[in-house]
Amino acid sequence: MPDFETAVVETDVLILGGGMAACGAAVEAAYWANKNNLKVTLVDKAAMDRSGAVAMGLSAINLYVGLKDGENTVDDYVQYVRQDLMGITREDLVANIARHVDSTVHLFEKWGLPIWKDEKGAYVHEGRWQLMINGESYKIIVAEAAKNALGAGNIIERVFILGPLLDGNRCTGAVGFSVRENKFYIFKAKATLCAMGGAVGVFKPRSSGEGAGRAWYPPFNSGASTYFCAKAGAELTCQEVRFIPVRFKDAYGPVGAWFLLFKSRATNALGENYMVSRADVLKEYAPYGLAKPVPANLRNYLMMLDVAEGKGPIYMRTEEAIANLAAQHKDDPNAFKKKMKELDSEAWEDFLDMTISQALLWAANNVSPEEKPSEIAAAEPYFIGSHSGASGAWVSGPEDLAPADYFWGYTNMSTVKGLFCAGDASGASSHKFSSGSCTEGRIAGKSAVKFVLENQGEQLKYDDAAIAKLREEAFAPLKLYEESQKLSSQADVNPAYILPNMFMMRLQKMMDEYAGGVTTQFTTSKGSMQRCLELLALLKEDAAKLGAKDLHQLMRAWENKHRMYQAEAHVRSMLFREESRWPGYYLRSDYPKMDEQNWKCFVNSMMNPKSEEWSVRKVAIQGI
Repeated sequence: MPDFETAVVETDVLILGGGMAACGAAVEAAYWANKNNLKVTLVDKAAMDRSGAVAMGLSAINLYVGLKDGENTVDDYVQYVRQDLMGITREDLVANIARHVDSTVHLFEKWGLPIWKDEKGAYVHEGRWQLMINGESYKIIVAEAAKNALGAGNIIERVFILGPLLDGNRCTGAVGFSVRENKFYIFKAKATLCAMGGAVGVFKPRSSGEGAGRAWYPPFNSGASTYFCAKAGAELTCQEVRFIPVRFKDAYGPVGAWFLLFKSRATNALGENYMVSRADVLKEYAPYGLAKPVPANLRNYLMMLDVAEGKGPIYMRTEEAIANLAAQHKDDPNAFKKKMKELDSEAWEDFLDMTISQALLWAANNVSPEEKPSEIAAAEPYFIGSHSGASGAWVSGPEDLAPADYFWGYTNMSTVKGLFCAGDASGASSHKFSSGSCTEGRIAGKSAVKFVLENQGEQLKYDDAAIAKLREEAFAPLKLYEESQKLSSQADVNPAYILPNMFMMRLQKMMDEYAGGVTTQFTTSKGSMQRCLELLALLKEDAAKLGAKDLHQLMRAWENKHRMYQAEAHVRSMLFREESRWPGYYLRSDYPKMDEQNWKCFVNSMMNPKSEEWSVRKVAIQGI
């Protein structure tokens, strides 16, 4: 095994991640840090230009309130999020993002993002909160602004963050290793901002075999935020609220533009609109099921009921939507032909902006969207606090909005002193999407600088023995692999170690079968989850036997460790909540109904960093 150089980086504010939240944090923290002679350092596992959930691009910005034009109010957005998450949301956090997000979108435009405009110069809306963009370079544009704000010397890319440095209940930085060089990094920081995204790959994917690399959420997001916060001893929230998006089948192409811009509808194989034929089911989930729009999980649920009754597959009626939009020109053949061509182009561009594989799949299957419908299906579960899921850390709200129990000094600081969270790392503040995540990064970045300025005299302590142990753990898979080669004639089959891919498949199998994955139609129960925890305990033992032949596999080994902790947080939280509040995301067959009286609350969880024992509790919901 090669010798690994130790690199020590000292900074005031340490930003972990390179996605939209991290970029927002970089822009804002750098602005305030420069005014106060502070240093801000950003560390990213990937390269910022194509890092995070916006890596491939987007065809729309999904959160723009429109305050300056009087289109909506902050309260309008808070009500929308509350309804869509079935009443479980931190209204103070949602409102704080909503009142600042428009300024972030205006910055995007200033930085060069093309936002669609109508003939009067107004933004073109896809839906009430969504703006259409030419977004294939969306992430590059935002990353450029972040890099300009920080300066090249304060950005460290291709470094995998292993976990936090702690001084009691105080986060003092992080450790990690380079995935390109033989380097072990020690980051010492007065404030640490976690923005390392959510998790994919915890459950077995719907697309398998040659399509196993496809996912709706980026496959390189592996639960680092949850792992980092859990290992720091931070309280987590809504870890049971996974997200299952319905997307075009097999390549996970987006459906938003079809529903909102093209005004399409989805039907079963018999041509029935399940949102109409099963409308009575929504009454069981009042008041949320009766709201408009219907919560995403309930839309999923009605579709799943049709599939379970043998009425599938489910189709997006693309041909119907395009024909309806072009019908206004039916009396003018030339205008009709031109409109059809324009709509067909927009249909393909929607994929080419953000999910190129879906365009390839259409082409491979001879699909012309103006001629025939396309299948849609529910994907495997993801953990994401920025979309219609809610998993993340329990963070302080803003002083002027947060109820007393939700505020402890600094906006977006976790329950661990000096550890801030934003984007998918921050929980119970759903529907922030890309613009809201960047906005929350700005909020957390400014707050982190404030924390540093107001705690200047604090002396941070570092335990050299603890750091040495972390270093040993970091490279243990490389050492084990090298020492064990003589035990087998084939490197991928060895009695001494388990390779990362096999470890991941084992995790995915148990989560799929016992924790409500695709195979069980997202259904689970107390007995199944208890069995899952037994298997997770065995997996955690075997995690000590992960082997890696090189730095890339070492990264994969640690990614799967992170996924394992995300899985346990999820199962323990689902097991604790004895109801089915989000059918369509998961259904507890032993508690199949929603229970407003006993379970209209947050479920918060916390792991003791030393013993790794979990505790779970209810937290009351307080509005603003």
